[in-house]
Amino acid sequence: MTKHGRADRWRGEAAWRVARLPGWLRGLSLAAGLALLSACSSVRPWINVPLQPHQLQAMHVNETRDPSLVMAVTISGGGARAAAFGYGVLRELEDHQFDWNGKRLTLLDATDLVSGVSGGAIVASYYAAFGRHGLPRFEPDFLRQDFQQSVLGQLMRPGNLHDLSSPWFGRSHLLARRLDELYQGKTFGDLLKDPRHPQLIVTAMELSRGTGFEFTWDQFSLICSDLAQVPLSFAVAASSAVPVALSPLTLKNHAHSCPPDMGERLLARSDKESAGLADHRRRLYRAQAESYLNAIARPYIHLVDGGLADNLGVQRLLDRALMDGGLRQTFREVSIPPGSVRKVVLVVVNAAREPTRDIDASDTLPSVFDVAETLLFGAGARATRSTQEFLHDVIRQWRQELASGAGSSHVDAFAPNADIHVVMVNLSDVPIEQRRRLLRVSTALTLPQDEVTELVRAGREVLRYSPDFQALVRDLGARAVPPPGAAVEPPPH
Repeated sequence: MTKHGRADRWRGEAAWRVARLPGWLRGLSLAAGLALLSACSSVRPWINVPLQPHQLQAMHVNETRDPSLVMAVTISGGGARAAAFGYGVLRELEDHQFDWNGKRLTLLDATDLVSGVSGGAIVASYYAAFGRHGLPRFEPDFLRQDFQQSVLGQLMRPGNLHDLSSPWFGRSHLLARRLDELYQGKTFGDLLKDPRHPQLIVTAMELSRGTGFEFTWDQFSLICSDLAQVPLSFAVAASSAVPVALSPLTLKNHAHSCPPDMGERLLARSDKESAGLADHRRRLYRAQAESYLNAIARPYIHLVDGGLADNLGVQRLLDRALMDGGLRQTFREVSIPPGSVRKVVLVVVNAAREPTRDIDASDTLPSVFDVAETLLFGAGARATRSTQEFLHDVIRQWRQELASGAGSSHVDAFAPNADIHVVMVNLSDVPIEQRRRLLRVSTALTLPQDEVTELVRAGREVLRYSPDFQALVRDLGARAVPPPGAAVEPPPH
């Protein structure tokens, strides 16, 4: 083959590969190419600021919440598929009422913490920002919008193309600008202004280390930065920044701006409780935390899609609990009065998908697209299963810890009869006639309207008919109270 023939063949293969990319990724690639052709820009996007001296000892604890019932909801990654499925779960929680300590509550009211990864972070952050009464707007504001096209539209604006030529500005910053409109400019600090709204955790992944990075007060204390000033849009864009398609987002490590012993004090608190416990997760967790304390060696932290490290958004929560020395010590650190906690509820929403093609069903060589998709979703599914098994093991340990009554009555946050409910809400648990179709819904920011409707309904139904959820409902004496005019559907078969 001649030199020109090889070049023609390479161009043909390259064009074919680009044609196989999803439309939104082709648009991003085109915009990036146009930006490279334009004059370089010096624009610098938002970046986090250091903590001020008067903030170093500030604690962000919502003392208005009832500590006797502690409830958390985590929503996995998966683009608009996860957002729609998770939204259905939240709406179903809202439709279940119960009486607790003389108050009429919904299970959504009782949710103290909501955590999200990637697509799950989009809906989790919306609920944290606007609360129970604002949640219904998520459907018209995001799920029923062509959100993906609106992001692509920003990419083609001349001013944004100029910004993209800056070495500090990337495609994920344009996603953050669009998300900032969705969240109306709210920051993590704004979430503190309404005590009725839950605490929020958004999980991204550190590009250089492949480990999870949580947008939490503890995490930002390690880099001596003020989480209160971080826009929700930045955190969610970082958590959703699929490598190659979207650019990483960057944080500045300000650890050198805090007292030298501050980070060590944070780590020493956990070391005291976990001393002598030879668990590799504790060692890895501490090593990662220690790495932030040297801001000279690590002045910047680059973040990408959190689903690559922890698609369920629970791995870091579990690791931190282990680092703290167990369930009792974890609750002791958040200053809950002794004997207060009677129930702990964890709802884990998993909207992970499957590859569109079963490569083991054919003897033909998998295509480049098949290999990439299988590596992405196949490996992700294995990691999710591993995390679920780890969660089951940890919950078993926690139940044994509560049953042993080993805590001191003077400092133990748990009541003698305290118990734990864990509710797994998996998209794979939909009826078999829906399963194959819904598990292969695209991981995009916009879905066809019929898929949105089906996913929202699936989130409601999988939760409603989950045996673990029904056990929780019986234990709380809760009852389903759907909104006026809503049809009551029979159980799926």
